[in-house]
Amino acid sequence: MKQYYEFKPYNVARWVIWSLFALLLALAPLVFNSGLSITMLSQMGIAIIACLSYNILLGQGGMLSFGHAVYTGLGSFLAIHALNAAGQGSLPIPVSLVPLVGGLAGMGFAVLLGYVTTRKSGTTFAMITLGIGELVFAMSLMIPEFFGGEGGINANRVIGKPFMGISFGPPIQVYYLIAVYTFIAVAAMYAFTRTPLGRILNAVRDNPERVEFIGYNTQKVRYLAFIIAGFFAGISGALGALNFEIVTAEVVGAARSGGYLLFTFLGGATFFFGPIIGAILMVLAFILFSEFTSAWLLYLGMIFLFMVMYAPGGIASLIMMNLRVAAFGRLRQLWPCYLPLAVTAMVALTGGAAMIEMIYHLQLNSAQGSTLKFMGMVLDTRSLNSWFGAVFVLLTGLGLFEVARRQFAREWGEIQEYIEKEIKRREAL
Repeated sequence: MKQYYEFKPYNVARWVIWSLFALLLALAPLVFNSGLSITMLSQMGIAIIACLSYNILLGQGGMLSFGHAVYTGLGSFLAIHALNAAGQGSLPIPVSLVPLVGGLAGMGFAVLLGYVTTRKSGTTFAMITLGIGELVFAMSLMIPEFFGGEGGINANRVIGKPFMGISFGPPIQVYYLIAVYTFIAVAAMYAFTRTPLGRILNAVRDNPERVEFIGYNTQKVRYLAFIIAGFFAGISGALGALNFEIVTAEVVGAARSGGYLLFTFLGGATFFFGPIIGAILMVLAFILFSEFTSAWLLYLGMIFLFMVMYAPGGIASLIMMNLRVAAFGRLRQLWPCYLPLAVTAMVALTGGAAMIEMIYHLQLNSAQGSTLKFMGMVLDTRSLNSWFGAVFVLLTGLGLFEVARRQFAREWGEIQEYIEKEIKRREAL
């Protein structure tokens, strides 16, 4: 028996990353201090919690859910009811703890619905979540006493006397409340990935038969993960209720669930930081991108298809693959290939976007005339030259992109062969 204790050294990199994350949350509103920026930052924090909670199901457990908005939405409704009750004096709870009410509500509904949902996996699980999502959305329109009907439920987050000057009236105060919950929730969900339950959940995702063979109940593992995901989803929904002070039936709709799925996948469901990237992109798309064009949903769909075809691991996988190449000192070799890929992709995107914008102009804005401005150019929907030019640019870009892609594939293959040989050489030492 050892007569002394052994201590593992601190993971300095991990401490640095988490410190930088906390610092970023604290300083972001000081750099981006406009009203719109504060609103976007608040929504990013809310979306980060929602996407990470969804990734507990999809990325860590392999459970494709089409009804995650049920738990964020019901958390929103319970939180706003609690906020109204606190304002009337019937519920002695401070505003800062209202998100926990939403978390407990999301967990409670996950306990109630998750047992049935997680009895099956794969396609059956996905269909059950879709059915439950549609059921809850229909109920939201049928029970106006709880859901508020089409107008939703309003609330006022400024209740009672300010504590140390904090009333949660100014958006900046709400942001910092969201930032605190975001940091704690992200840290807690990361810690969950390091627990035995989190590890066995990964095993259930990869090989459920082997997990059953070693004595674990896969349904119980999925059920517990579902409950945990519901808790954090409820916190996200409650923070959204505090931020907007209104909750409507839209928060439990299929579109909201689809948004979580889409952007979690785009960010990278197989990496912990992938949903964080996806959440940021979701807010940027919904607030900024939608202001530039009416066809933003079509563009999102095209980006999704492109990522499925060329980068199914999401943006996070692209980052990690290039970091791996950089670790072996071969990233410089790829830069001459990345530049043609980017240029030709932009050319193809310009041509395709011009066609899309002209089609949308004909369908939605034809009463304003036949011309429209696009990237500093004037396009005429009635002119054959505009259509021919757009098609020519699109086809030229696609052709050149394919040539650049094949060259990149050859270079990438050679680099991966070198890395594999280098790994074997180092292992042999």
